Amino acid sequence: MQPVVGGRFMSTTVVQTAGVMRAADVRALLGDPPPAFLIEEADAAARQAYHRLRYATFVEQQGLFERTDLDERDEDPRTVVLVARDAGGEVIGGVRLGPAAAGPDIGWWQGGRLVVAPARGSMTTRVAGAGAALVRAACARAEEAGALRFDATVQLGTQRFFQRLGWETVRPVTVAQSPHVLMRWPIGRIARLAAATKSALGPLLQGIGPAGYVGDDGAPVPGSDLVAACDAILPAMVERDPEWAGWCSVLVNVNDLAAMGAVPVGLLDALGARDAAAAERVLQGLKRASTAFGVPILGGHTQLGVPAALSVTAFGRTAHPVAGGGGRPGERVRLTADLGGGWRPGYAGRQWDSTSHRAPGELRTMVTAVSRARPSAAKDVSMAGVVGTLGMLAEASGCAAVLDVAAVPKPETASMGDWLTCFPGFAMLTTGPLDAGPATSAICGELTTGQGVVLRWPDGELTEALAAGVTGMGAA
Repeated sequence: MQPVVGGRFMSTTVVQTAGVMRAADVRALLGDPPPAFLIEEADAAARQAYHRLRYATFVEQQGLFERTDLDERDEDPRTVVLVARDAGGEVIGGVRLGPAAAGPDIGWWQGGRLVVAPARGSMTTRVAGAGAALVRAACARAEEAGALRFDATVQLGTQRFFQRLGWETVRPVTVAQSPHVLMRWPIGRIARLAAATKSALGPLLQGIGPAGYVGDDGAPVPGSDLVAACDAILPAMVERDPEWAGWCSVLVNVNDLAAMGAVPVGLLDALGARDAAAAERVLQGLKRASTAFGVPILGGHTQLGVPAALSVTAFGRTAHPVAGGGGRPGERVRLTADLGGGWRPGYAGRQWDSTSHRAPGELRTMVTAVSRARPSAAKDVSMAGVVGTLGMLAEASGCAAVLDVAAVPKPETASMGDWLTCFPGFAMLTTGPLDAGPATSAICGELTTGQGVVLRWPDGELTEALAAGVTGMGAA
């Protein structure tokens, strides 16, 4: 969690966690006065103090509960408690949050039991703003944990307070025989990623590409059984991690061909580097991937004395190209993903490396799966993540899509928020079954009429992930 500093976010608040700049140092840097309180994750003693505040408020003062307001969420080891401490270290408020459902964390979190000490006498200044700060800190903590849905049931008297903090009202509910309101913090992580990576493509690429293959990962070459694909690697990645950039330049192109049902036959690379040593490191990764995937490098272009740059063009063959826009309403959507491996060092939460440790036979089984199955539609998961890629498949198919979050195949060590927005190594969305060897495959959604993508949760609730098409390129 990042520090929330007085005078820049909330005038009297600091959120402290291990590994960040000390609050006092931040205040000195900004010239701010000492905060009236700070917010931190509670230790055992602070939890007890928080529980006492809750008892005084919800049991003794408000009478919402007869003997105690403690419940199973307080016993759940995944539950996080944030507390506000005044300048003397006394706990003056708190809030709890954590996964809403039993079992694996699927990115559905719930907050609750927000309490602040009464503002009487000298306490008035000490607690002013603590409630809002606790709510803001809880939202940040939930998003940091990869939550894609964050709910809270609040009393009617605090509904306007939450609305002013940006929360959205869902519907009335009853808690402890008392009227409450279910509210939701809007988490726009998926929409922001899709907008940043794909939203400009529609206006830019009008008229480019063969008919029937709008927005596809590869392009059938007219008059032949060839499919061509081309991808560039971010210059910063080429500069910082050249061997991995070389590997990925092959990986992403082979995946693009795989999504079209094409078997790769050759690669061309265009490489720019500051000197021969930098170029050699990129080519090491590229040649290693070429050998692992069994796809020869046919040639290309290399230029030295220039900023880092790398792009690769790949060619494959298929007599029956699979279009990303071949889906229809009513078809089930399947995600097939290699869950092995882990986060690439330096890219935690962004790039999952499931391929660099795989044997050539395993890699070939995965990248030829679509060519064997020939589903009506397929797209490999790339920069826009699982949901953004599903949105592109649906958009090209003239459909909307529903994703069942709990059914998504996911590595245990990845949060749902990270997994649905990262580059996952090998992951394919299809409208039919896929046998991809070591990859895990599961039906986790469906195409429907309309546009955009919604997430479906175990309680039946639907939350909007993408309001409309991802690229603006329309149906194929």
